[in-house]
Amino acid sequence: MADRYLDVSLDKRGVHCTARLLDDRAPLTCAAVWDALPLGGDVYHAKYARNEIYTLLAPFAAQEPPLENPTITPIPGDLCYFTFSGTELGTSSYGYAAESEAHGRPTVVDLALFYERNNLLINGDAGWVPGIVWGTVVEGLDRMADACQDLWRAGAVGESLSFRRA
Repeated sequence: MADRYLDVSLDKRGVHCTARLLDDRAPLTCAAVWDALPLGGDVYHAKYARNEIYTLLAPFAAQEPPLENPTITPIPGDLCYFTFSGTELGTSSYGYAAESEAHGRPTVVDLALFYERNNLLINGDAGWVPGIVWGTVVEGLDRMADACQDLWRAGAVGESLSFRRA
């Protein structure tokens, strides 16, 4: 199979990077994401994992992918896929608005981009949170990392994270 690429963007900030799908390591996850593109929504900056931005989505795959190519220590440029139950994210300690994708659904999909080193996927409420590494940024990570730091410092309100075929 030929390499497949997607564009990951912070739309309001006008910043994007290009990622290659890891079809050889996470074929079921890559197929699920690719077939559902374009995807996107409100962006959040991680509270626990450190250097991560993500969006929460309604499930889009016919069947949730298994935990293929898992990690608890993502590196800069990793795209990760997580699945949570709505009750896992539905508590006020996470800070999601009542109308967000985190509430009122049996399953929530989290698509994330890790932009810097020293990440550890552990949650104080749930313990280890392994993610599926399904893509890697191959161009523009430096610009995206700068925008992610700005998102952390200036806020995420009104910003969206989008994934589109390149």
